[in-house]
Amino acid sequence: RVRLLHRDIYNREETARFDSDVGKYAAVTELGRPDAEYWNSQKDILEQRRAEVDTVCRHNYRVF
Repeated sequence: RVRLLHRDIYNREETARFDSDVGKYAAVTELGRPDAEYWNSQKDILEQRRAEVDTVCRHNYRVF
């Protein structure tokens, strides 16, 4: 099983993350809440992240 975890970090603090198992962004801090809400409202952004599991992660999983 391959999983994508994209973490957004500002000032050495994680603010938001995308987990392919969940399929959407989650705010980790209050600072990340507006970004997570915006990214979750944009269907093209969510589709791109979900597609990265197959196009990037699975490919690299076989390489390493």
